[in-house]
Amino acid sequence: PGFDDSGWDDIAVPSHWVLQRDGEWGSPIYTNVVYPFPVDPPFVPDANPTGDHRRSFDLPDGFVPDGGRALLRFSGVDSLAVVHLNGVEVGVVRGSRLPQELDVTPELLIGANALHVRVHQWSAMSYLEDQDQWWLPGIFREVTLLARPASGLDDVWLRADYDPSTGAGTLRPEVRGGYPARITCAELGLDATLDARTDRLEVGPVEPWSADVPRLYDLAVSNSAETVKLRVGFRRVEIDGSAWLVNGRRLRLRGVNRHEFHRTTGRVFDAEQARRDLMLMKRSNLNAIRTSHYPPHPTLLDLADELGFWVIDECDIETHGFGALDWVGNPSDDPAWRDCYLDRVERMVERDKNHPCIVAWSLGNEAGTGANLAAMSAWIHTRDPGRPVHYEGDHAGDYTDLNSRMYPPTEELEDLCAGIGDNGSGVEGTAAMLLNRPMIMCEYLHAMGNGAGGIAGYEAVIDAHPMIHGGFVWEWRDHGLLTHTADGTPYFAYGGDFGEELHDGSFVCDGMTLADGTPTPMLAEYAAVVSPIKLQALVAAGRTTLTVTNLRHAGHTGDLEFVWTHERAGHRVASGSLTAVVAPGKFVTLDLPSMDASAPGEHWLTISARLADSTSWAAAGHTVARTQVALPAPARVRRSDGEGRAIACRRVADTITLGEATFDAAGALLRIGELRVGAPAVTLWRAPTENDGLASGGSYELGDAVSTRGRGVPGPPSAQRWRAIGLDRLHARTTGVEADDSGITVSQRIAAAGHSRALLATLRWTWVDGLRLDLTAEPVGDWPTTWPRAGVHFALPTGYERAAWFGTGPAENYPDSRVAARVGRFDAPIDELGVAYAVPQETGHRADLRELIVSGSYLPTLTVGTRETDGRRPGFTLSRYSAEELASVRHPYELPLPSATHLYLDAFQHGLGSRSCGPDVTADYQLWPQAFTMSVQLHVAV
Repeated sequence: PGFDDSGWDDIAVPSHWVLQRDGEWGSPIYTNVVYPFPVDPPFVPDANPTGDHRRSFDLPDGFVPDGGRALLRFSGVDSLAVVHLNGVEVGVVRGSRLPQELDVTPELLIGANALHVRVHQWSAMSYLEDQDQWWLPGIFREVTLLARPASGLDDVWLRADYDPSTGAGTLRPEVRGGYPARITCAELGLDATLDARTDRLEVGPVEPWSADVPRLYDLAVSNSAETVKLRVGFRRVEIDGSAWLVNGRRLRLRGVNRHEFHRTTGRVFDAEQARRDLMLMKRSNLNAIRTSHYPPHPTLLDLADELGFWVIDECDIETHGFGALDWVGNPSDDPAWRDCYLDRVERMVERDKNHPCIVAWSLGNEAGTGANLAAMSAWIHTRDPGRPVHYEGDHAGDYTDLNSRMYPPTEELEDLCAGIGDNGSGVEGTAAMLLNRPMIMCEYLHAMGNGAGGIAGYEAVIDAHPMIHGGFVWEWRDHGLLTHTADGTPYFAYGGDFGEELHDGSFVCDGMTLADGTPTPMLAEYAAVVSPIKLQALVAAGRTTLTVTNLRHAGHTGDLEFVWTHERAGHRVASGSLTAVVAPGKFVTLDLPSMDASAPGEHWLTISARLADSTSWAAAGHTVARTQVALPAPARVRRSDGEGRAIACRRVADTITLGEATFDAAGALLRIGELRVGAPAVTLWRAPTENDGLASGGSYELGDAVSTRGRGVPGPPSAQRWRAIGLDRLHARTTGVEADDSGITVSQRIAAAGHSRALLATLRWTWVDGLRLDLTAEPVGDWPTTWPRAGVHFALPTGYERAAWFGTGPAENYPDSRVAARVGRFDAPIDELGVAYAVPQETGHRADLRELIVSGSYLPTLTVGTRETDGRRPGFTLSRYSAEELASVRHPYELPLPSATHLYLDAFQHGLGSRSCGPDVTADYQLWPQAFTMSVQLHVAV
């Protein structure tokens, strides 16, 4: 207590010291796989960042009851702490994401006390904590001094079983401490005395706990020394062959991997943010969480119990860096590390065992395989046989209960369900051996930047194969750290932004929400695809029906109302609602009122399943599911495309005029009325997404057999292929300009420097009630790869502010990510049309445009109309930045000041896929070189 620490700095705890004082105390490090220090287990470098923490506190007399103990609990320290109390070493804390308690009874003083905690960033334990996340040292969870009474209840476990055949509940109490004890629950009429021989209590009929209906009961266990209160959920977890059951019904996991992360405080737990996140998950039809890759803060599990989530609780073990060494020296199979592995799994299970939300234990992640992992599994099976054990790395199924895969292509899932392949074990026939096991995807759909696409393809395979119980998207939140440039501009930093010696770039930003919690369009797409309420509208033979299928695990649809809206040309004609009570696993078909679609224009019927009343996670009216169907219109005479008077073009000096449009002598559009327009350019280029192969932590060589990102995807990523053939540097050569009485025809040859392959384009301009462009384009020569887009780029003046459109929305959508999109009228500020991903990239495309109105306070209003060509309409992207500008920078703050408003009209877009860590765009959504057409009408009004 007499130590002079007046010259020390103050630090808030919990915290990470590298996130304090603008880097004065060190900087974060991001690696995905490799260790940021030499691999020399169990040793770490001499240069080991270390933080000394001192805290003085006064202890009142009587704090520790007579005969009792004082325990100092550390809930989370990264990575190792040596603890002194009043000058005496009281213990060493290991296991960053797990609690450890030190008995400090002899060292504790009445009155003034001094606690000293020396935290080392690197320790032998760092070899077990190589998770895909920032390396952040510090005391990042609570430190608590506990007073424990003599003969207290040191541990209570209430195993609450539910019999789905009878509805009866059973408690199997396990109490460590002074007997006799009393257990009570007013709601169940329970009041019983427990002694050491009590192994079972029948409590009569109970309502079961499930993620859909998270029914909890308040129970209390007390003895002469203290009372422990628990919230108990009755449920039964079983595996029956390839079926994973809870309460007798097969599980369907619509899950997400969740790290603990805050944009400014790192892994310091924020209970308010956690609750908001879980409520957003519920509203997005997510029902399951994998706690990647360590046990979460215990409050997270309390929230999961309360709100309703299936949870796979994962142990704090990952040794991924040994994979680059062919797993030589991996601690997972080294007897010297056995006790460390067992210690971690025991602390996880003993801390979290009372939570009904936990339906499986996971041994860790990407730690190879070996005897120590098998020993962990054996311990769990003995201690808690009521829950299965998961570990993806056990590809042969030697010691776990679930067949788990990471980022499998849908074709691989089909093969595994047919017993074909090796399941990743390297031993042919392993898949057939595991057919009688439940299968999950512990990671799939890599949500990095714009994407992932292909969600609906996975859902179809899961629907077709009951042995697949779903999966967990990687991951929930971007891990960008809120940082500022020298001039104060905020941005989200990722690997390499702190001068790390080794790093994995933006791979740490791969969530369905941005680092500040903003949902990405992928979250809405996932919610639309996986909704447990399936709606199918059918219009046939003058009858309109709605089929409602309830795929919830529990709970009927009486909490929903089904609201229908009939729109013509995006404007509401009629609406109504109906109700239907459909039991889980059942469906019903309802008749809707007849719809009059005789008036001119497109007629659409949209039906939404909405919450009738507010819940703990959503307000009344929240949409759970939606479907849309076009209403067939009666046959009518089609108007001629040439309705109105065609205007001939005129040559004036070095310009050509066509109605209110002006072109130069080479046929390049200069202006439409008062609106100056940059000559439209036919383009095949988009700013690569991170799933296209934009990944700052990877390096690619054209011709490599396997890319450095993606799961066994052959060849280099799309972005590299596109650049290799020059799609980012196309040059146009005008080969002909013909002006006649009916319009202007411009012929172009578009090619890249160094290549002979080309795109031959014809732009036909006419004026009929506005300026019309009919574009045709055809590739010639050998095109060895896909295109990112096929369309035309207009450069409009700066100053435009808003867009209103009739087409698909409200969010961006792409060929393999558009289930959430619907046809309607939408409007938004231009700056909100795209997504502010941590790395600038392609964003903001919306397909099937009918009409677009672009407006600004001091600029003419531009209206763009489209026509169907070859049975399709173009999509649009509207942005302050061109594709070239977006592709040239790594952070949003590096973008130049806008010099134009960029309008892209696309006949086609390449899909998104998941190749940043998973499968590429599937064949159905790849844009291979092909001829394309487009027809648009441009009108300018002042």
